[in-house]
Parts: sequence; structure tokens; C-alpha cells
Amino acid sequence: MTHRDNAGAVYSWKVVTILVALSAELRFLEAGIQLRDNGYDGVLVAINPRVPESQILISNIQEMITEASFYLFNATKRRVFFRSIQILIPATWSASNYSKVVHESYEKANVLVTDWNGAHGDDPFALQHRGCGQEGKYIHFTPAFLLSEKLTAGYGSRGRVFVHEWAHLRWGVFDEYNNDKPFYINGQNQIKVTRCSSDITGIFVCEKGPCPQENCIISKLFKEGCVFVYNSTQNATASIMFMQSVSSVVEFCNTSTHNQEAPNRQNQICSLASAWDIITASADFNHSTPLRGTELPPPPTFSVVQAGDKVVCLVLDVSIKMAEADRLLRLQQAAEFYLMQIVEIHTFVVIASFSSKGEIRLPLQQISSQDDRKRLVSSLPTAVAAEAEISICSGLTKAYEEVEKLNGKASGSVIILVTSGEDEHIGSCLLSVLSSGSTVHSITLGSSAARNLEGLAHRTGGLNFFVPDQSNSNSMIDAFGRISSGTGDVFQQSIQIESTSEIVKPHHHLKNSLTVDNSVGNETVFFVTWQTSGAPEIELCDPVGRKYHTNHFIINPVFQTASLRIPGTAEPGPWTYTLNNTHHSPQALKMTVASRASTSAVPPAIVEAFVDRDDTHFPDPVMIYAIVRKGFYPILNATVIATVEPETGQPVTLKLLDNGAGADIIKNDGIYSRYFFSFAVNGSYSVKVHVSHSPSTHILAHSIPGSHAMYVPGYIANGNIQMNAPRNPVHSKEEKQKWGFSRTSSGGSFSVRGVPTGPHPHVFPPCKIIDLEAARVEEEVTLSWTAPGEDFDQGQATSYEIRLSNSLQNIRDDFNNAVLVNTSKLSPHQAGTRELFTFSLKFFTNGSEYQLREESHRIYVAIRTMDRNSLKSVVSNIVQVSLFIPLNSIPVLTRDHLILKGAIGSIGMACLIIVIAHCALNRRKRADKEENGTQLL
Repeated sequence: MTHRDNAGAVYSWKVVTILVALSAELRFLEAGIQLRDNGYDGVLVAINPRVPESQILISNIQEMITEASFYLFNATKRRVFFRSIQILIPATWSASNYSKVVHESYEKANVLVTDWNGAHGDDPFALQHRGCGQEGKYIHFTPAFLLSEKLTAGYGSRGRVFVHEWAHLRWGVFDEYNNDKPFYINGQNQIKVTRCSSDITGIFVCEKGPCPQENCIISKLFKEGCVFVYNSTQNATASIMFMQSVSSVVEFCNTSTHNQEAPNRQNQICSLASAWDIITASADFNHSTPLRGTELPPPPTFSVVQAGDKVVCLVLDVSIKMAEADRLLRLQQAAEFYLMQIVEIHTFVVIASFSSKGEIRLPLQQISSQDDRKRLVSSLPTAVAAEAEISICSGLTKAYEEVEKLNGKASGSVIILVTSGEDEHIGSCLLSVLSSGSTVHSITLGSSAARNLEGLAHRTGGLNFFVPDQSNSNSMIDAFGRISSGTGDVFQQSIQIESTSEIVKPHHHLKNSLTVDNSVGNETVFFVTWQTSGAPEIELCDPVGRKYHTNHFIINPVFQTASLRIPGTAEPGPWTYTLNNTHHSPQALKMTVASRASTSAVPPAIVEAFVDRDDTHFPDPVMIYAIVRKGFYPILNATVIATVEPETGQPVTLKLLDNGAGADIIKNDGIYSRYFFSFAVNGSYSVKVHVSHSPSTHILAHSIPGSHAMYVPGYIANGNIQMNAPRNPVHSKEEKQKWGFSRTSSGGSFSVRGVPTGPHPHVFPPCKIIDLEAARVEEEVTLSWTAPGEDFDQGQATSYEIRLSNSLQNIRDDFNNAVLVNTSKLSPHQAGTRELFTFSLKFFTNGSEYQLREESHRIYVAIRTMDRNSLKSVVSNIVQVSLFIPLNSIPVLTRDHLILKGAIGSIGMACLIIVIAHCALNRRKRADKEENGTQLL
């Protein structure tokens, strides 16, 4: 073990000892959801600033969660309920003696209430970006859903809907219905509805007016227009993840009621496990026991909180370590960019510094003009202190003392803490930091920075950033650029368009182009930085040919920056720039461009980048995510590149994908993701994401980015069909982008331990295939899936193992003994490629040693992937193939049995007709094949 590793271990042990001693008190003060004594505390509901003020909205939120608490308590068999809820209302709403925020901000909310939901009508949804059993990002409701009573007929009561979405968010279970595949043929050759449990009853009807009965079912499955209408009165008690609107449904599907055959996301992503099995395996259930007795828990308590004055405090390290690797210079440049461009007007700012003791460099100053911003920049530190010792607590203490002069407390303030050294006494102020109610964002510089700051930021709901000592890294500016006000008002926030850096040789140049799209353009700034004295020659050209040169920029020779603010709204289209290094030695030249929304009518495209964990241990990978959207419309077909910078060594680039494979669980939801496991060294890694979209018509997807409660179109009550009002239509939206767009965003940082020295052992298997599909055409079955890689979702695997069985349980539990399909002609392609493979059913049904049982109507197929070191992936999702088409499988119902009532769909149809359904299949004989006949398409 090196001296640094040994010292770090001792230091970490001291911090852990302090944290253990204070653990109970610290947990109570932490931001985020806490489960204590079976009750959830700290659940945060945030209303977007663009939502009109409404006391009824607040009241309905309280009623919804109160109902949800009792429903959840019974559904979880007396295990959990909601104890305390915070509702964050916009600062623009009239003050009514609301409490002031502590840690709460819009960006930390577990539940969002916002109007920006044109992509999905008024569907409630939970944003799920990770796999089975993993927490999601947030639940989303529209004001219309919370205010309109007419929507409850199709969704059920709001409290029940909340529990449905809570299960998505908290426990990582998925929907048990499938709008794309509403029907399937089961193992008994019967047409069934995709549902859970199978005990929920109803009848088949033809939705689109009169139609001959033979037209409802065709040789594959159901035609468009055939629907299943549910009985309003049911005996089934499950499942909440299928149809929470039914009054009898009071529990989740468990092992005995779960429908493993249904082609839904729960089965696909959770490997046929029931929702209840996943929920009971969660940390919430592992650390709690059911409450005894028969009494219900108390109703939740609600705190309505409102943000006060926005206060930001920069707490900056000026110890002698900041003289290394141009750290102070890069801090000055990033802080100038933040103060001049990022922090919003009317914000109060404090600037503090520390080495062995803290100092206030600028007392509370409110930003009201550009002159105020310049005054803040002039107060930034210009030199380092002589001491190597640092006292982070002294800097924080000075900052809090100054912030408290405004309102007597520091709650709701934002601390941006920048440091480059270790401080073994940081534990002495952890309790006071957490109790202050401030949010701490930590930016650590270099390899010796205080490691426990990541935990401090996490506990207060802040972000973690790491800045490597690489001269060509722009991660310091990217980190400051990511820190927003937390109000949720994207129209007021600065959006980073470009972040480029390069070491340029003497008398050479950095030349590049970027796109300013028409959704941004206000307060656009071009910000140039360099290393050595003397500004580079700058040439900037806008889309109409107007040129700006160095003399147009405001030069700060002390911080070695040059900035140009474009007056009015920047011209949309491609901008090009050239930075010429006029110095006699190589130096890093950097360009950062940021802008704000050009109009309040249309939200700009934004990207939110993040990683799934703060730290990992080799060989466990980290997953990198980027949510790309416009309002709540997911943006498809974007090019998303992640750049990962280690403490030492070269950065690694990785293309993130939205293909529903590998780390990406849902295709075309605007969430781009990828596994990262190229760990070069132990230590911290910084992440940045760049998003670009070509000039063309791009599609804003209709698919909901996550999972959502089902809207039931109607019920059968007392023999009558009663249709609900049609829900708002859900359509994809094409938007012509003449110029395309580009965005950049910091994804924060993570740390890695346990990386071996020397060549790494081969320990990464191919990732699980999660999008296997099957289609039968006559005597052949064609499988399709996305190719995994040699290592997770990267590279090229060596072989596939395809097996099939008559039994769903057998292929799931005993894959190795299922019937093996000949794949000798099948070779994996590069990861991310769509694979197609066809095999003949005749080989398995006409008298071979592998013959399937004659009474079987279905076969089940799955795949496993192998790499060159014989490491195998997890078995894929299981797909079903029908061997025979059902005949007369639907019960006969006469038209006289029903009286058609109510609204019948969006095209104003006059009636629904009950269909007596049957179909016949004329199977053509194919030429006999002597062998399996597998082939790669």
C-alpha cells in the first residue's frame, strides 16, 4: 500500500468513526426520503413556477397522498405509509405564512407538478431509467389531472394512482399491461388479455363500429379496433400495477397471482418475477417489519414551503495547494463565468475563502445589474496563501455567519465549496452543516482533495464534481455551469451550448463550429480562456457572416479570460470560431458558450447528465445517463457522447444510446445510457456529456419516459357498456429544426477503488439481452434482438446459445437443460447491431429426438451470450411462440346481451358491437427439411 493509500485509509477511518457516532442525528437531518418506523419522511412534491396559483391544487395534493398512505399501508400488509410530506410552491405565488425551504428545491423533488406534458396528455408517470428493483427519478402529475374530476373515471382515484407510481419510483417495478401488445395466446392455445392477475374479467368488443366477426381475429392476432372491456365489478384483488382503478384491487401481484405469460414490461425487465417479489426484496422491506395490531397509521402531516431570497455562497480554497497545476487560475476563470452568466439576477451572493482559517472576501451582495456582477468578480481571490493546512469548517462557518445576516438563518442557501486538499477535521462541522438547511455542492481539485466532501454533498442534496489536474480539461467551468438555481424554471436558466478545450501548438489554432438553435439565443455569451499571458487571436462568425474579433471581447488579463455577450437574441444557425495561439509555447485554449431561452412560449432543448452512483469498486461498472428532452417530449435520434476524465491519463469517450438494450432499459424514451468500466486508475473520475442533433426534422417521441398508470376506456356495469371520456390523444410530434442543436452538461463525478495495477483481468461478461422478440411465419420463427458486446454492451461477443422449451418455468429455472437450437451459422455482430435469426419449427415437431410434446401449443425461447473467455451473460428475456392458432377460443356472446351506452371514442362512433370471434388457419405445407434449417438474415 502506498503512503497516500495508507494515509487515506486512516483519514477515512476517522471520518467514519465520527459519522457512526452521529449517524442517528445525521440521518434525521439529511435531505431526501427517509423510512423510519414504517413511515416515509421527507417526500417532496414540487409545483413548477409556470403553474398558476391554486389553493385547490394544494388541497387536492394533500387529499391524494392521504388516501395513498392508507391504501399503501394495506397493500404492503401493514408495512409502510407516508408520515410527512413537503409541498414546495413557487416563489411567485402569493405569500401566505408558508414555511421557508430548508433543503427543498424543485430539482430534488420526488413528485413534480407541471404543465409541460403535451407529449403525454395528462397521463401520470414515473420516470424509470434503471433496471428492475432500482429507484427511478421522479413522479409526474399535470395540474389538470389533480384538478379535474373527470379523469378519475379512467385512472381511478388519485390516491390509488399515486401508489401505482410510487411503486415504480421507489421499488423499481414495472407496468403489467401493454398497450402495444394487449393480447397474447397462452399455453392452452387461448387468446388472453395482457393483464395481472388473470382473474380480472371482461369481454372482447370491436371498438370501431360494425365489423364482421371474422375480421376481429386474424391469423396472427387481433386486428386494430378489437378491445377488451372490463367488468366494473370484480372479485380479483390484484394487481395495483395493472389496473389500480378497479375497486376490488388492493394488492400487488404475488407469486401465486402473477401472470408470467403476459408480454408486459414487468415480465420482460424483471425476469418473470412478480411485483410483490421485487418489492419485498427491497431495502425498505429488509429494514422493517409489519406493524402489529389492527389500527391504521395516522394520516400524513404536510408542510407547505416556499423559497425565499436566493442566496449563493462561494467558499473557495486559497491554500498553497491551489498554486499547483493552475488550479487557482482555473477556479478564477470558472467563478467569473458563473458570476457573469450562470447565477440568476436578484440572487444574493457571498464570497468566502479559507486556508488555515476562513475569511469573507465580499459580504452579501444582491445582483441587480451587470455592474454588480463585475463587482463580484473583482472580489474573487487573486493569490494563494502561504499555508498548506486547510480548514474547510472555518470557511463554511464564516459563510454561514454572513448568510444568516439576511434572514437570521442559512436554510435554503446554496454553498459551492471548492477545495484541493484533505481536512481531517471536516467531521467537526458536519452536524452544523446538515442542520443549517443549506445545499452543498462540492468541487474537488486534484488527487489529494478531501474525499468525504462527496458524502457531504449527497447528504444535503447537492452535486459532486471532480476536476483533474489536466490543463486541457474544461471540467471546472462545466461544474460551475451545471449548478442552477433549483427553481425548475428552465426559461430563466442558463443553458450550456459548447464546451471545448485543446492544447494548441505555437502559431496554430483551435477551430470549431457550434449551433445556436432558435429555442435559445437570449443573453448568449462566448467565453474564452487561456493559460499564458496575452489573449489569443479570436475570430467569431455568426450565421449571416457578421464577424467579431478580439477587440470586440472584454478582456480580463488577470484571470486570462475574454467574453463577448451578443446583444439581443443571437442569430440562429451555425457559428464558427477560431482561437489562434500567438504564444511561443503550447497552451490550452478553451471556448465555452451559454445562452438562455429565446421565448417563454416554447421550452428549449435541455440535457441532464448523471451517473448511477457516487463510488464503485472494481469490477462493478458505472452507468452514465443523459436525459435529452424539450419540455417533457423525449428527443430521439440525438448523438450523445460522454467524456470521462480520470485523475491521471487520457479521457475516454463513450457514445450513449437510447436503443432499449444493455444499460438502456426502454427504447426511444429520450434517456441515453451506457455502461462505463474502462477504469485506468483508482481515484475520482469526471463526466461530461455533449449532445448534438443534425439539421433535419427530428421527432419528439410520444413514448412516456418511464412508466404510467393505465387509463381504462370504459367498463361493463350491469350488462351495459359505459365508456369513459376519451383521454387526451398521445402523438409523436415532428419538429423541423433547420439548424439542429447542440448542448453540453457536466454529469458530475464518481470514484473507483480496487482497480488492479498492470493488465486488468477479463471479468466483464456480455450484458443481458432485454429486447428479444419472436415472430412466426408459417413453419419458421424469426428472432430479433440487439447484440450485446464482449464486455457488457461494448465490443463483439463470440457466440450465442439459443434454447427453447414447452415450459416457461423450465426455461427460466433450468435453461441449461432446455432444447438447444443449432446456431452454428450465427455469429454475433458488433454491440448495438440489430440481430436476426430464423429457425424451422419442423425440426422440433416432426419426430426428432428433440420433439416437443404434441399437446403443446406454445414454445418459449431465450438466449445467452458468451465471450472469448467463456464468460456468459444472464439469460435474456423469454419470448413466446404459438405453434397453433386458436380456434373458437373466445366465448360466444350475442349482441342482445349488451346495451351500448356513453361516449364511444374520439371519432364519435355511434355504437360498439360485441363480436362473436373465431378464426381459421389454412396452413400451407412447406418442403421437408432434413436439418434444422437455421439461417442468419
